[in-house]
Amino acid sequence: MDLSRIQLTFPLTVLVLSLLVSLWVVQTGIFGIGTLFAIPLGVGLGIFMMGHPAHCLYTALVFAFVSIGASRYVPSLPLGLTVDFALAAVLVSAVFHTRVKTDFSYLKNPLMAVTLIWMGYNVAEIFNPEARSITAWVYAVRGTALYMLLTVPLTLLYANTQKDLDRLLKIIFLFSILASFWGLRQYYIGLDFAENRWLDQGSRSTHVLFGNLRVFSFFSDAGQFGAGIAHSGMIALVLALGPFRTRYRIFFGCCALLFFYMMIMSGTRGALMVPVAGTLAYLFASKNFKLMAMGLAALAMVFIFLKFTSIGNENYQIRRLRSALDPNDASLNVRLSNKAKFSEYLKNRPFGGGVGTSGFWGQRFSPGTFLAETPNDSWFIKIWAELGIVGLYLHVSILAFIGIMALFRIWKVKSPQLRQKLFALLAGYAGIAAASIGNPLLGQMPTGIILYMSWAYFYLSPQLENNLTKSDQNG
Repeated sequence: MDLSRIQLTFPLTVLVLSLLVSLWVVQTGIFGIGTLFAIPLGVGLGIFMMGHPAHCLYTALVFAFVSIGASRYVPSLPLGLTVDFALAAVLVSAVFHTRVKTDFSYLKNPLMAVTLIWMGYNVAEIFNPEARSITAWVYAVRGTALYMLLTVPLTLLYANTQKDLDRLLKIIFLFSILASFWGLRQYYIGLDFAENRWLDQGSRSTHVLFGNLRVFSFFSDAGQFGAGIAHSGMIALVLALGPFRTRYRIFFGCCALLFFYMMIMSGTRGALMVPVAGTLAYLFASKNFKLMAMGLAALAMVFIFLKFTSIGNENYQIRRLRSALDPNDASLNVRLSNKAKFSEYLKNRPFGGGVGTSGFWGQRFSPGTFLAETPNDSWFIKIWAELGIVGLYLHVSILAFIGIMALFRIWKVKSPQLRQKLFALLAGYAGIAAASIGNPLLGQMPTGIILYMSWAYFYLSPQLENNLTKSDQNG
């Protein structure tokens, strides 16, 4: 091809592409402009993710933090499915990548066994005669079991080093700090157009109480934000007590104070169980009886302050937190009434009403039914309602097994720093499990992904220490 033809072809190509882009923008408006920026970013992200399966896994965690908040600004895009996309990308990357050899022996363990058992039970629920919709099952099983099935083995296989554990903690702290400052902006400066629009669509009645905003940051709601930021606070608190350099301990301590303050600002009373149960779990796991006595004394002082004094009642957040310990609280009585209704309804339904028949998915796919119209108010009530008493016992047994397994495996770790990191994740897990008694937290994002990865690291703890020892020897 001669030079003159090249000189003619290039500007014609640019002109045609410019016309196509212009037509696209005219036809699609702001959405079209957004796609012009999103496509190259998406291609770059895809290349990055395909380089190693662990990249996809941590991308899924990032999406779990920000996708719900982002959907308030671009409601036409199904951003809630980005976690599914990233986890699916892990599978694709696992099949085609060549940088790391996959050692499937990591999957031969009790943690993987209980994960498969739980997923199998959820699959069997498809044949539950009470189930109303296969589509509802497809949507709802993601949070109930599918994310667990994907995250646990992928972490075991592709994110099984000390660096991967540290990367998980860095992502948790980075996005928890961002979420905290986003929440502070909401409370002290004000909400933006997208957040006000979200409140006006039905959430204002639960997020603005007596003129006070319950901070929700970029999480799905204030309840999830309060518990999620308390989870991060519990991790930060345990790390602040660990054998790390002074500057790191100061950083973790400041993060803990910030995160627990934001927990209070969320107005989520059930989130109080996260630091309470998490602290008790850490004190027991650490087997430091002096520290245990001090911790129990501190918890007792907090309880006495909230239960038996009226100090700080002029502050709405403290007043609302204090109401969590009031046995005559109207919200508590409503929850107890709903629990009694579930008990009567499920008396002759040992396998529940089917996955996706209660809560949000129930209202979407089977509106007007008892399970859809009766608030479950709790993760465990949700499991009971949808999977029955059989499913509830199985689920609680699996959660207890994972906690006990974690304790025994962490106690074998000799490295003080690694042990403290695992204690931090264990305390966070115990806190969320306890708080899920009063709120539907455990399977929500990003909390669910963090917990599932934590479970994998509990099992991997001796392996993490072995790799750490080998790297020290080689270094």
